[in-house]
Amino acid sequence: MDALFSARANTRSVSCLSGDFWLETTVQLKKSDRIFVAGHRGMVGSAIVRRLEAEGFSNLLTRDRSRLDLSDESAVANFFQETRPEIVIMAAAKVGGIKANNDYPVEFLLDNLRIQNNVIRVAYQTGVRKLLFLGSSCIYPKLATQPTPESALLTGPLEPTNEPYAIAKIAGIKLCQAYAREYGANFLSVMPTNLYGPNDNFDLETSHVLPALLRKAHEAKTLNEKQLVVWGTGEPRREFLHVDDLAAVCLLLLEKYDSPEIINIGCGEDVTIRELAELIRDVVGFDGELVWDRTKPDGTPRKLLDVTKIRALGWQPTISLKNGIAQTYEWFRANSLPGKMLPKALER
Repeated sequence: MDALFSARANTRSVSCLSGDFWLETTVQLKKSDRIFVAGHRGMVGSAIVRRLEAEGFSNLLTRDRSRLDLSDESAVANFFQETRPEIVIMAAAKVGGIKANNDYPVEFLLDNLRIQNNVIRVAYQTGVRKLLFLGSSCIYPKLATQPTPESALLTGPLEPTNEPYAIAKIAGIKLCQAYAREYGANFLSVMPTNLYGPNDNFDLETSHVLPALLRKAHEAKTLNEKQLVVWGTGEPRREFLHVDDLAAVCLLLLEKYDSPEIINIGCGEDVTIRELAELIRDVVGFDGELVWDRTKPDGTPRKLLDVTKIRALGWQPTISLKNGIAQTYEWFRANSLPGKMLPKALER
């Protein structure tokens, strides 16, 4: 554990392969706690709301962007003063795939900085008991050790194609840690791997690889096309986690984990993009050929997280990649309109 962070009362040290970290049980969640889920209409936020409701939490605070602009400092301050949340889950972010990050680097950097700075600062100022900040595996160096431990943060250059988003997320992590170190705030940062599931963003201009491939395979099948064009070589390896598994572990961390040190969340296994595309083709039932557009970027060669710390808490995912893709495809078919683009998802 970093010497800058001192252990609080009632903590115990747990050894793991990636070093010591701290657990404590000073924050006991009650079903009546006022819990603000920022970004509740996005993929992650909506999954967390579903999980909290299923577990009997009855006092959830949610606001969409038409009612609360998280980039507006005064609006955020007024909301916190009026509602006085006790727990905050920071699942709001501007997100997107390689193309979106390349096309809109200013927006990905500034929008995310504004949103997270406002929420984290006001959470401390209004006495929030615990805040969970959702980061991303893209915070790690492009050529980080695989699987990537939490200690790899800031040890090398980032992947250029999503650097603005990654820098914003790193700033959010460091702000949470700064509040913990300087003021003793109970703010933790969670680093999930690549996520997918219901309410994902299927807009081909801004989506990540899995939902983009799912939609393209569906449209190719619907139009009886013979080929499906996929970006890159198919060689990069990626790890994928169903968003409902992330929601479950977020609740576990709110109850069991209390440290400013970041913690990775993943399934511990990865697949090549080619394997992913073949699996999606099978799930969708597309019989055509996969064609690889090698003029397009591959991105980071491999992204697999070291999940030693979260496994030490006794958690592991329950939804296999094949079953998760099948569930997500059913959601997509039920919620998409033929010939129309799904709404862009700028919130997690």
